[in-house]
Amino acid sequence: MAPNHGFTLWLTGMSGAGKTTLVDYIAARLRQVARAVEVLDENDLAEDLWGGTADTKEERNIGVRRLGLVSNLLTRNHVATLVASVSPYKGAREENRRIVGRYLEVYVDCPTEKLIQRDSTGRYKKALAGEIPNFVGITEPYEPPSSPEVTIRSDVETVESGALRIFQALLDMGYVTADELKVITGKRMRANPPARKGARARPTARAARVAKARKAKGKR
Repeated sequence: MAPNHGFTLWLTGMSGAGKTTLVDYIAARLRQVARAVEVLDENDLAEDLWGGTADTKEERNIGVRRLGLVSNLLTRNHVATLVASVSPYKGAREENRRIVGRYLEVYVDCPTEKLIQRDSTGRYKKALAGEIPNFVGITEPYEPPSSPEVTIRSDVETVESGALRIFQALLDMGYVTADELKVITGKRMRANPPARKGARARPTARAARVAKARKAKGKR
């Protein structure tokens, strides 16, 4: 087993996108390989973070910063820290990335229409009716990450496939080992080599097909 170095896995996205489900799934599997794991879910910690309500941008950012400070302490003490938080503003998230260092950001993306459809709490409908003021994604903006390590489309991806991509990113960043993932996934996974500075990205299969078709058309 590798040295038990801590890290912070920060899942951001709108309410109901599936952050908690993913975090719980990943936490259970990291514990299978004897990792020290702590889950910080803002739904469970709202009272401690901001007194139960956070109506302004500053109040929300205070809560996110508090999560970041706790994450930093846990990470420094070799704990795999898994955070599920709407954390709607880029500035606070980037500040946490800078403070924690060993940090991987996951954007759990889901169309608002889908979130409204599958909302079992009725909070989105209440927000649309004006019964809940300052609701992120309805009356308040959510700022998507510009360059998260992983983006999960929870409206089309399963928890299992999303978690597998997160595990791959953790492996690529050196936060977990291939041996650990063999136990967790049953697969022998390899870390992807880091991209060389200034290197051109390899085209996707679709882009390659389009380029080939254009080239063939130009020869006619």
